[in-house]
Amino acid sequence: MTIGARAVVRDPDGRVLLIQRNDNSRWALPAGTMELGQTVRDCAIREVYEETGLTAHTVTPFALYSGEHLHTNVFGATYQHVSLAVRVDSWSGDLVRVTDETLDAGFFALDALPADLSAAVPVTLDHLARFEAGDPFVLA
Repeated sequence: MTIGARAVVRDPDGRVLLIQRNDNSRWALPAGTMELGQTVRDCAIREVYEETGLTAHTVTPFALYSGEHLHTNVFGATYQHVSLAVRVDSWSGDLVRVTDETLDAGFFALDALPADLSAAVPVTLDHLARFEAGDPFVLA
């Protein structure tokens, strides 16, 4: 079992921040696995900073993904990942497009997302839209 977080960061125009991962070149939300002694909230904030250079100040959790997220690593070990999705409500800083973990980063309009998109992005954005429309916290 691993635990982590993914974050939806929007700019003042409502565009969503995506990072292009350096391990598979796919566009994804800032996300990653918790470190020992860290809270899931702090994990989300750290991952946003590590992958984009932006400092998240406040976050609102809206979904928890668990059961269907099985992964097999390069050594053949299978693990289940539990991930908390948060909306970043306030942030500051200047976007860093290339980091140790990213090939690129940018804000995208919902109707102009990159083609090579991680499967988790549209699902997460849909759950956030439902949450903001009044649906309850998602447990998936």
